[in-house]
Amino acid sequence: MKKVFLLFFALLISSASFSQGILSLIGKSQNLFNQFSEDKFTEAYANFDATFQAKVTQDDLKSLWGKIGERFGKLDAVSVINSKTEGDFYTVIVEGKFTNDTQNFMIAYNKTEKIVGFFLQPKSTAAAYVAPAYADTTLYKEKEVYVKSADHNLVGLLTVPKNATNYPVVVLVHGSGPSDMDETIGPNKPFKDLAAGLAAKGIASIRYVKRTMVYPNDFGGAFTVKEEVLDDALAAVALARTIPEVDKKQIYLLGHSLGGMLAPRLAMLAPDLNGVLLLAAPARSLTDLMVEQNKYGFALSKDTTQAGKLQLDSVIKMLDKTRITQLGAMKPDSNVLVLPASYLVDINNYNQVEVAKKLKQRIFIAQGGHDFQVSTTDYDLWNAALGKKKNVELKLYPSLNHLMSWQTEKGSMNQYSVPSSVSEELITDLVNWIKAK
Repeated sequence: MKKVFLLFFALLISSASFSQGILSLIGKSQNLFNQFSEDKFTEAYANFDATFQAKVTQDDLKSLWGKIGERFGKLDAVSVINSKTEGDFYTVIVEGKFTNDTQNFMIAYNKTEKIVGFFLQPKSTAAAYVAPAYADTTLYKEKEVYVKSADHNLVGLLTVPKNATNYPVVVLVHGSGPSDMDETIGPNKPFKDLAAGLAAKGIASIRYVKRTMVYPNDFGGAFTVKEEVLDDALAAVALARTIPEVDKKQIYLLGHSLGGMLAPRLAMLAPDLNGVLLLAAPARSLTDLMVEQNKYGFALSKDTTQAGKLQLDSVIKMLDKTRITQLGAMKPDSNVLVLPASYLVDINNYNQVEVAKKLKQRIFIAQGGHDFQVSTTDYDLWNAALGKKKNVELKLYPSLNHLMSWQTEKGSMNQYSVPSSVSEELITDLVNWIKAK
């Protein structure tokens, strides 16, 4: 069974994410599906409110799960994909991946964290992906590749310009959490856009499914960014070196969000990289970013009550627990706000800005002014530290969001349900920077 993996930078931040109850209920929702899949219906039934139990017996619940299994097959993985407050209730949306299909569930909790509703959601009628105008398929072609690291084999796509040789190649590295090769969120596919835009202008790319999506069971205990990101990114760089048509002196790595945060570390580990490109990359610690995101979410909710302010203070105090820099008496797999202690110690002892200062490779840093998840505060920190270095170029795009697509305002997670392509201006800048050598 897949563990819930909190997507700090890209997916779970909502206007209600500051709620301490929501953070707690992520784990409860995961445990519920674990109990269902292990036929522990007595334990599962105990999670439900007495009012619900008065209408639905334990046998009814077991029968319902049996019918779900008949329709969709065996449960393989679950992910919490959204959460919000609904009056006096909390709702958590869980995506269940079964052998035959994928189905979303909505679980409603009361203030005592008991379940008062369990619903199968209708299939989404959300907008579909829209290919950007610059994705001219007559100018490029794609080939399936495999990024291999230790016991892992990740499918990916090599996108190359047609009728070209000796071209640069860029390895695309995801943000946090499980992700497909396109870094899909709603109808948006930023990595697919980037690959098409780069290839149409003569630059190849490699993108691949992230390990957290394909091997979720690997992330149930102790792990660090090495397992989550570094090993596979380095394997993709190694793969790039083997492609005959690639200019071996023009291999780059582009990291988005968490991937951008780790790009300097990857450049140290792969010194033959010609350069790294950081999109929406945090310059601060993971905890500082979460605190800012929660404060933004609280402000967006327009909750002016004292109770709300106390709740926000409580969550910030809880987030402070993630600032650990050494294990001490803690076990590596100790859970700290859904991440293992080993992960937090590793990332908290990494200072991406200081590492970037030491790099000899070229660096391009891009930031959207309408990004509410990694804000211009981070861009200002990058600029202050690296702005005068000859090997560094920085650019702020005032109207772009976290996915590097155009928006009229910062807004909320709702913007990700509307198709919006990666900025063509950004892609042109990336291409010009790469070709400038």
